[in-house]
Amino acid sequence: MPRGFNNWTFKDIVDFLKEHGFRQTHTRGSHFYYVGYFGGQTRQTHIQFHGQRSINPRTLKSVIRQSGIPQEVWINWR
Repeated sequence: MPRGFNNWTFKDIVDFLKEHGFRQTHTRGSHFYYVGYFGGQTRQTHIQFHGQRSINPRTLKSVIRQSGIPQEVWINWR
């Protein structure tokens, strides 16, 4: 279960993005690309797959910035 910016796994991020209307467009190696519509703009973000390991908080903040979804929505999810 994610807490703050820590303990988010690849699966947690993918579940969040899908719940907010993003869909996977393509994969290139271990990078998965997602596109969605948020805030009146089409957004693209990518996530690196690292198995069950937690995503680095700086990487998560980059995904948050790319998605355009406010941090509060991410933090208060589930």
